Amino acid sequence: MNQPSPSPAPSISLQARNVSKSFTSGAVRATVLHDLTLDMRAGELTLISGPSGCGKSTLLAILSGLQGTDSGHVIALGQDLSVLDKRALERFRLHHTGFVFQGFNLFPALNALEQVELPLSYLGLTPVEARRRARASLEEVGLGPRMGLRPSELSGGEKQRVAIARALAKEPDLLFADEPTSALDSANGQIIIDILHRIARTHGTTVLCVSHDPRLVGHADRVLGMEDGRILSDRVPSPLSTPTPGIEEPSA
Repeated sequence: MNQPSPSPAPSISLQARNVSKSFTSGAVRATVLHDLTLDMRAGELTLISGPSGCGKSTLLAILSGLQGTDSGHVIALGQDLSVLDKRALERFRLHHTGFVFQGFNLFPALNALEQVELPLSYLGLTPVEARRRARASLEEVGLGPRMGLRPSELSGGEKQRVAIARALAKEPDLLFADEPTSALDSANGQIIIDILHRIARTHGTTVLCVSHDPRLVGHADRVLGMEDGRILSDRVPSPLSTPTPGIEEPSA
């Protein structure tokens, strides 16, 4: 009797090799990242955790191509970002990356559907395809019935879910989230991290989330502990014993 073949290991989609970064203020030069090397895999949610000021957001900016390195290399989807000129780097981010930020970055005059549709025009999609993707993404994050509402009519958790849908509609290979739950209460924060986790699993997306919120640790596939610009720990957290909530807006 033939044995089933093992599932292939997730592919490495994002690599940092000996990455260092410093910033200068007046006569003072401060090193923010110290010779970091790491690999991240498709289909996983990796959480970079650590105190404020430890270099988490700088690392995310470098891995996503928003900032350059002082030394070392970032290889994303097999492409060394350090050899790309500005236009090629912008094109790479447009077609392969999505971003979710702490502040939502929504336009007050646009409803949720329009918020998600807007960046799709830069991908060259037809209006029909852009609307189809936008609707599907909003439904995936549980906002199908509320896609006609503007930001002023949405809760904080709903605004962040619109921001996630906007990133998801681009169908990115790499999704970066910078402190996505810091402005939210515990229940909404858990919903957001669970959505990000599900995106990694169902779409095969590499999801990298930075946060100093210890409540998120149990929801990640992998947790990198950072301090003073160095990765001090790399572990797989124990699964949570509590059930995963559905995508319903908490009361209050």
